[in-house]
Amino acid sequence: MRTDQLISTFVEYYEERGHHRITGSTLLPPDDDPVLFTTSGMHPLTPYLEGRPHPLGRRLVNVQRCLRTTDLDEVGDATHLTVFEMLGTWSLGDYEGPLSLDWGYGLLTEGLGIDPGLLYATAFAGDGRTGPDTASVDLWQGLGVPVELTVEDNWWPNDSVGPCGPDSEIFLWTGDGPPQSTPTRDDRWVEVWNHVTMTHRRLDDGSLVPLPQRNVDTGLGLERLASLLQGKSSVFACDIFDPWRDLVPALWPLDEPSLRLVCDHLRSAVVVLGDGVRPANTGRGYVLRRLVRRVLTTLWREDPSRSVGDLPRELVEHTLDHFRQPMRQADVLRTLLDEEHRFRHLLERGRGVLAKPRFQGPLTEEDFHYLHDTHGLPRELVKTLREE
Repeated sequence: MRTDQLISTFVEYYEERGHHRITGSTLLPPDDDPVLFTTSGMHPLTPYLEGRPHPLGRRLVNVQRCLRTTDLDEVGDATHLTVFEMLGTWSLGDYEGPLSLDWGYGLLTEGLGIDPGLLYATAFAGDGRTGPDTASVDLWQGLGVPVELTVEDNWWPNDSVGPCGPDSEIFLWTGDGPPQSTPTRDDRWVEVWNHVTMTHRRLDDGSLVPLPQRNVDTGLGLERLASLLQGKSSVFACDIFDPWRDLVPALWPLDEPSLRLVCDHLRSAVVVLGDGVRPANTGRGYVLRRLVRRVLTTLWREDPSRSVGDLPRELVEHTLDHFRQPMRQADVLRTLLDEEHRFRHLLERGRGVLAKPRFQGPLTEEDFHYLHDTHGLPRELVKTLREE
């Protein structure tokens, strides 16, 4: 099933169950939000999860583009992307978690044809503050799906201020042969869908207070599920990356981890640019700058003559079209090339600075601060230059 078919199947399934489709937002949260980018489908809906009435009602479904900088170092494995799309559903004080799980099970098994015997679930075991999620456990046991209880892995989110609560995650077996072990003991169980019953708000001091309404928030990674349904070994092999895998290897011969990083970061940079961010030394602009520099560092490792200016125009157009962004591909490529020129100049200057006798030995924290504050050389760039 192609990603566009997966999206339509998902949305229509929930529309048939009374959900209204809402338009996904850009990657940019409101100006008063301290988070740089939209990191999950629920992020733009936080006010409604905390009690504000939504104009389209209590049952919602959407497709939201997200960006997670916390996963940058994981990019290159089989499941992580910097920019990805999240299929999401919400109950704003309407139905409870077990009904959400029952519908999710129905979509996966009947709507998408997944063998029920390849599914495993996890649920919240309870801790000193809240009890176990017995409702989810009962639902899974009634459906014949094995369920594993955990504490930290099944409270979402477990480290930030805002709406939170116990979650039940659905895993799909990806190994050869019959399923073995459990999700926490065998990484061949891949998480595909998280259903959160949002019951509390975490305050700055870590304490929990009940929300004015009980909500359900679910999130399903589009590219991850598409790759599994298509029998692919990684998210980079699903159909949405077909144009990239067709064109990039011929342009820049790369090993598989490097190819994945280059495709992911360039695609992500195009999306970030399409949402109006420009390279800078702080904030969102620095995330964009870091993505481009990681691409260039990878490309130049074997051939310093490589240039993002050679990137096929159709790849940029494909990405902008997919994310429904009006920016012209020529403007995206011009910005990327300008950033490349800036980075080349910075590298040349950095090599000259680091060639000085003062920096020939091990670098101290004082050295790193001086190089950054005086010469504009970030720590990661200094480390890269020292490894040359």
